[in-house]
Amino acid sequence: MENIDQLLKINKQIILASQSPRRKFLLELIGLKFDIIPSNIDEDHLPIQNPGELVKELSYLKAKAIGEKHRDAIIIAADTIVWLNDEILSKPIDAKEAKMMLQKLSNNTHKVFTGITLFNLVEAKQITDYVVTEVTFRKLDEKEIDAYIKTGSPLDKAGAYGIQDDFGAVFVSNISGCYYNIVGLPVSKLYEMLKTFIQN
Repeated sequence: MENIDQLLKINKQIILASQSPRRKFLLELIGLKFDIIPSNIDEDHLPIQNPGELVKELSYLKAKAIGEKHRDAIIIAADTIVWLNDEILSKPIDAKEAKMMLQKLSNNTHKVFTGITLFNLVEAKQITDYVVTEVTFRKLDEKEIDAYIKTGSPLDKAGAYGIQDDFGAVFVSNISGCYYNIVGLPVSKLYEMLKTFIQN
């Protein structure tokens, strides 16, 4: 099968504005050719309470920051948050906070929001949208939580867990929505957005 950029007849440089190894893997998974230039915007203190609007705005700001320096490239930017009981669970600052997050997630259902922006400055084109997935954790015992934290894996992940490549997968009892959204990039949604972006 043709690569996605050949299929969609993409003739511009594509830049992923993220250093996430998981997003890099997912773009490679669908055969997209791209470069990586991380966007280092300040993600704190945005006065937005709605999680969907927040991830959309953050993905847009990331895309715009890179797009202004690489004006003719197509920028792909994303932002993912874990949302539980009207609270954002971002990356934990230490093992203590990771444990507290996992205890909150235990035997509970949370939502994972990912905002995506496609941006090209020369053509004055931009699409921003988001995807939400519901995730239910089974009841976790303290030994499981402590053993997982000792691996160090929770410390670089929103909500203090990963579903795709480590022990965090056994915590999840049910998913409603896009699995890849939990990993960090809903690839089906991204593909639909790319089709629209290229054709318009």
